[in-house]
Amino acid sequence: MRNYYTVEQIRAAEAPLLAGLPDGTLMRRAAFGLATAIAAELRARAGGIAGRRVCAVIGSGDNGGDALWAATFLRRRGASASAVLLNPARAHAKGLAAFRAAGGRVVDAVPPATDLVIDGVVGISGRGALRPDAAQVFAAVSDAGIPVVAVDIPSGLDPHTGVADGPAVRAALTVTFGGLKPVHALGDCGRVELIDIGLDLPATDIHGFEAADVLSRWPAPGAHDDKYTQGVTGVLAGSATYPGAAILCAGAAVAATSGMVRYAGRAAAQVVSHWPEVVAAPSPAAAGRVQAWVVGPGLGTDDAAAAALWFALGTDLPVLVDADALTILAAHKDLVIDRTAPTVLTPHAGEFARLAGRPPGTDRVGAARALADELGATVLLKGNVTVVAEPDGCAYLNPAGSSWAATAGSGDVLSGMIGALLASGLRPAEAAAAAAFVHARAAAASAADPGPRDAPTSASRILAHIRTAIGQL
Repeated sequence: MRNYYTVEQIRAAEAPLLAGLPDGTLMRRAAFGLATAIAAELRARAGGIAGRRVCAVIGSGDNGGDALWAATFLRRRGASASAVLLNPARAHAKGLAAFRAAGGRVVDAVPPATDLVIDGVVGISGRGALRPDAAQVFAAVSDAGIPVVAVDIPSGLDPHTGVADGPAVRAALTVTFGGLKPVHALGDCGRVELIDIGLDLPATDIHGFEAADVLSRWPAPGAHDDKYTQGVTGVLAGSATYPGAAILCAGAAVAATSGMVRYAGRAAAQVVSHWPEVVAAPSPAAAGRVQAWVVGPGLGTDDAAAAALWFALGTDLPVLVDADALTILAAHKDLVIDRTAPTVLTPHAGEFARLAGRPPGTDRVGAARALADELGATVLLKGNVTVVAEPDGCAYLNPAGSSWAATAGSGDVLSGMIGALLASGLRPAEAAAAAAFVHARAAAASAADPGPRDAPTSASRILAHIRTAIGQL
């Protein structure tokens, strides 16, 4: 499980170490880990360390000190090291002295033949975009195609939201210390490597699933299971106008678990022709026993669609509300607020704005949490980084790693997967987070199949790769 910590939590955990260790010990510990990560990057890119050219761009404070000490360690291992001091009067004095003593050179600009640049401008305490002098330096670095390793976070990104309000560093690798911060999931940080510097961190309420976490939760049939004990998913989706949404949603529920899917919408013939294992019913009331309902994809917003939503939310079962059903729900939020059974809402940004009365804005975690608290429901806010928020509880972040899932019908597939996991008995937030993880893996696999190059994909292809993605866990 990945855990994400606020700046305040990191600073509080650093305080006893800073008080108990000799001056500069914690910085050199972090810098040694940073230098080790940079050395591995140099070996991967250039075949070695000796003779490679490294340039550190240095701001004021400890972040610049980390970069100067790391450049010093690399210089001692045979690299050529230079540094651009954006504010010479405020450069870390001990780090700069060690750097110069090791043979490092202070320069006015990044040399054009540099193999790698270290971003030591601002750290997790910084706010706002790069200042003009730093922006000019990194614009030239970008134009020259020189890879950047960021210290703690890429300068110019907000450590909490990951948003850049203006010029920011684009890092190939970000090396951070002690614990991950939300920016490392939400922002453009390149690859992220975490260095343990001995912090005793508290419990956190922002998490991210890894493959082992998803595998441990994904339902698998036991020796005494049957189709009913593994969870029966009810699907209320599709219409004469949008039968494809029902096909995608029901098919994803079939692919996600080994239980059973019952369909009670207006596209029964099309759904059963695609998925003969789905059991169709003429109405929700006639569907028989289910353990969770999925309502909304392609449903429309007419009276029949509203009746389907009313029916599902009137049960004492977990309900996932998506797409058209979210539009209906925006005018009848009391239906969710008053529920005692679990409800999962899966809006994209536009649907979120209709539900919340405002767009999610830059703080997507805070916005999802606020809506979850307001409605008493689990909220999955879609995006390149999926945010899942529980009412008065935890949040889960799932960086997709690509944007291949940004395609029509992809959300219908995700809804069917979450519904199947809800029917199997998973907690709502964990069902949503696990499904988002596998959904992203399936999208990536579908974009890479059949060749090694990524290519455009589609919701149908994502659905077809769900089992592959589960198997890869």
